[in-house]
Amino acid sequence: MPPSMKLCVCLLHLATISAVASAGNFYNDFDITWGDRRAQILSGGQGLTLSLDKVSGSGFQSKNEYLFGRIDMQIKLVEGNSAGTVTAYYLSSQGPTHDEIDFEFLGNLSGNPYTLHTNVFSQGKGNREQQFHLWFDPTKAFHTYSIVWNARRIIFSVDNIPIRVFNNLESIGVPFPSNQPMRLYSSLWDADDWATMGGRVKTDWTKAPFTASFRNFNADACVVSSGSRSCTSKSTNGLQTSAWQEQSLDASGRNRLRWVQQKYMIYNYCSDSKRFPQGLPPECKRSKFL
Repeated sequence: MPPSMKLCVCLLHLATISAVASAGNFYNDFDITWGDRRAQILSGGQGLTLSLDKVSGSGFQSKNEYLFGRIDMQIKLVEGNSAGTVTAYYLSSQGPTHDEIDFEFLGNLSGNPYTLHTNVFSQGKGNREQQFHLWFDPTKAFHTYSIVWNARRIIFSVDNIPIRVFNNLESIGVPFPSNQPMRLYSSLWDADDWATMGGRVKTDWTKAPFTASFRNFNADACVVSSGSRSCTSKSTNGLQTSAWQEQSLDASGRNRLRWVQQKYMIYNYCSDSKRFPQGLPPECKRSKFL
């Protein structure tokens, strides 16, 4: 390939996309969207906290929309008795046929593990849940939760350890998020009707306010803005395009994925034949390690 330029044209409805690597500042990158003063930006934009009390939770969203990229956020979850609470961190478009890529952290009684709930929506359809326990206490320190989203696959990672891969199988009729720009959202809210033990354990409001903390947001991604229908991403003087654009799992990554899924996965829709009596979804018949 000539070292002068590498050109990638991505068609998109009514949008111009530029590939950027952004080490985040919460003032610059996010808007607090609800919760009044329960959401606070700290340390000159280097950190953010969300709080939940009996009156309200809180949330924020990115100023930018993305179409493919790698998104990283360090999060420290609600400590102690977090039963009934949900800390959500996800990419989503809007509308009845929206796309969405979800991390949701379901709280639990003190001493019991969080449940990490993941899901992928495409064209308004989800029902692709996988759930995990973590191999550490996510309330004692910050940990990095990452989404790699490219035209071939979505990779969910925790501290750079892949926990889930959702491959693009549009060739066999499986919808894949590929043309709707998405914003990054996060929120802390009360879901005690379902979040902990199916809703049997309720939120203990004597422990409020509940607080989750965020820092070190990074987006190496295609940013969408109003304009024309095409985007260009250039690489000059031998500079390579971002690794996420072609990222897959190597042998080490596949081994780590197997380790997580064998030891820490607690629910997989692809194993739930009772839920799908007419047959499992077609993607479940393909290897998740490709």
